[in-house]
Amino acid sequence: MRIMQVMAGAAVGGAEAAFEDLCLALSGHQDVELCAVLRDNNDERLGKLASAGIKIHTVPFGGIFDVYSSWKMKQLIRNFQPQIVQTWMSRASQKTPAAGKANSYLKFSRLGGYYSLKYYKTTDYFVANTPDILNYLVREGIDECHARHINNFTTAEQVTSPVNRSDLQTPKDAFVVLALARYHPVKALDILIRAAEKIENCHVWLAGMGPLEEDLKKLAADLKIENRIHFLGWRSDRAALLEAADVCAVPSRFEPFGNTFIQAWAQKTPLVSSKSEGPMQYIRDGEDALMFDIDDVAGLTECLEKLRTNPDLGHKLVQAGFSRFEQEFSKEKTLKAYLDYYQFAIDSLRAT
Repeated sequence: MRIMQVMAGAAVGGAEAAFEDLCLALSGHQDVELCAVLRDNNDERLGKLASAGIKIHTVPFGGIFDVYSSWKMKQLIRNFQPQIVQTWMSRASQKTPAAGKANSYLKFSRLGGYYSLKYYKTTDYFVANTPDILNYLVREGIDECHARHINNFTTAEQVTSPVNRSDLQTPKDAFVVLALARYHPVKALDILIRAAEKIENCHVWLAGMGPLEEDLKKLAADLKIENRIHFLGWRSDRAALLEAADVCAVPSRFEPFGNTFIQAWAQKTPLVSSKSEGPMQYIRDGEDALMFDIDDVAGLTECLEKLRTNPDLGHKLVQAGFSRFEQEFSKEKTLKAYLDYYQFAIDSLRAT
């Protein structure tokens, strides 16, 4: 099966990480020949894909006046002759042509949010990464045979380079809460900082980057806990951070999916999450994580205190969470779902 994956994303982000994961998984399948098209904005990602033997092309995916990207995509498709072309992000869909009357390939689009379908008029098949996004597509008129829900996946990594707390100016006996998130209003990291202020010896690791960094630093200073809030920047050693932390927190105000919660489950790190849209579709409160209302500082504080003072509760949560990861979010399960969907579409085309 000849597959082209097309990403018009930022240098870092959840969708970008999911794109990378899927490309690497597809490249390891004996029946797949893969080509990846993406922006030249992350040398580490390009290096990983190249090391896996994936054919790579970079395209700028610019704005409305960028005619080069559309022309380039036509050339790449003509040369590679894929059976499947899957786009990630609306810009990729806009710049990737449909097959037209020739029906030489099928255009898929993967949606990780409730995006306007005006950008996807030439898409043949949709991938929704949550059940509710699938429902949205059907409500908007997409035929149920042309849309499927397929989860993101993660892997349980063996950490070979552990994180030393002292390297992050964190006491060995601290209660460490990790957030893997952009410094953006929707991620509600301000709520986490306010909760940490109320918890004895609580240190917060913020692994991300974004426009609110200075505002969050000022909040920590105003609360006089700047020595307990650590801004780590964007990190690629997420498994090591999860292993070194006591709890992983997802305090988001809005989260269509939220890769962090499945990463925490895979690495057996106790999880607390807000009741945002994505996590609410998956997490079983009190069974595999603890949940609190959006923007509820007291609720988050209570969840963290329960885990700080009750290690047995944390152990129970991680065992259930790891079981959920194995059953629903493994690489093997997601890869099979994609390949089955692609084959279904190819067979449907042949039958017409």
